[in-house]
Amino acid sequence: MDLVRHLECFVAVAEESHFGRAAARLGMAQPPLSQRIQRLEKHLGVRLFERTSRQVTITEAGTLLLAEAREVLARSEALMATARRIRDGETGLLRAALPPDLSGETVAALLAGFAEGAAGLEVELHELSTAQQLAAFAAHELDVGLIHHPSDVSGLELGPVLRRELGVLLPGDAAAAGLDEVPLASLTGHDLILFPRAAAPAVYDDLLTTCARNGYTPPAVRHAQGASFVRGLVLSARAVAFGPRDAHGDAEGEAPQGPSQGPSEAPSPGLSQGVPRNPASGVVWRPLTGAPLALRHSVAWPEGRGDPAVAAFAGAATHALRTTAGATPDLPSRPLHLRPASEYWL
Repeated sequence: MDLVRHLECFVAVAEESHFGRAAARLGMAQPPLSQRIQRLEKHLGVRLFERTSRQVTITEAGTLLLAEAREVLARSEALMATARRIRDGETGLLRAALPPDLSGETVAALLAGFAEGAAGLEVELHELSTAQQLAAFAAHELDVGLIHHPSDVSGLELGPVLRRELGVLLPGDAAAAGLDEVPLASLTGHDLILFPRAAAPAVYDDLLTTCARNGYTPPAVRHAQGASFVRGLVLSARAVAFGPRDAHGDAEGEAPQGPSQGPSEAPSPGLSQGVPRNPASGVVWRPLTGAPLALRHSVAWPEGRGDPAVAAFAGAATHALRTTAGATPDLPSRPLHLRPASEYWL
């Protein structure tokens, strides 16, 4: 039995004191209305109305239950209104994820922009790698996220693809540190520090493939994500790591202007997360000749889930990346799909 619909009939008859008028108010015929009242009385186990050929009088039990019935109907309407707002993206909970390579400035700008564009919407924000986000999408545990390309985007819709060029972090006394731009081939002999492959397999393979095509095959690939560990490997193991300018652009070998900003905690896609920007640390950042390496991002969400809340998040993320991270629109020259790990070895 549809209790809410039957309670609507009960309240209408009680307020109209007439089955005909109540039926007209509800947009239904009188016989079905009488049948619903009878079914409700049977369900509740009490008589709600005294009926005569001339009038309908609410019983004492009916009077006692009327306020409760009105409250149930009010709560039901409130529930439906909230559901409509959630459906329309006006309020509710949005489960979102960002990769661990964004600077604090970018995250703050994203959240500020989203709050302005989607007032009343609560965000449950997680820090997840691309692989973790794809798994969460598949498990229906995520509404929207910012992923790296290339990756397996089947079943997902994408926002604009944005590109952040990668430079190289290397010891300050390395030969390549004296160059204005560093060819990848000049890194020969240095181990490479990369994020664990499981975090973004296709991005990992894509980076190694591009390095090999440009004359750099590292003797060994070391895995690290934490800022201190990456810094230690760069300084002590004569290794190099890749990172975007927005995270490491002021570690360029010139004396810093004004007070030292101290270590940067802004990670780069697990590439060289949080390596200190201050040249005094012995680590310098240099752009790569020809900009062969780049991070590619886009907001992703399940197909058919592109409601106003997701659109607001996508817009805020795109704006934040462009204004705080120097990201530029990218038109990939190849499909954004998961590519075989074996490609690097071909």
